[in-house]
Amino acid sequence: MTILGIYLMVINLIGFFIMGMDKKRAIRGAWRISEASLFSVALIGGALGCTLGMHFFHHKTKHWYFRYGLPAIFVVQVLFGILILSEILF
Repeated sequence: MTILGIYLMVINLIGFFIMGMDKKRAIRGAWRISEASLFSVALIGGALGCTLGMHFFHHKTKHWYFRYGLPAIFVVQVLFGILILSEILF
């Protein structure tokens, strides 16, 4: 497994778990993780983990910018990865 693969696995696990942590904090009325931080994790490669966490924990699903924004970031990341791989391979 490459360093990039390990990075993507770790950042997506972080994205998944911070969505769960924020949901738990929301239920308790405790200090919350900022939306900017949630999106930052998604932007640096954790969009899939954040999206899966959003649906798994039923968190932020009523906010259109999360419901559509996180999957859109993931699609852009996949397309960017395909573009990079196609440049490397051909």
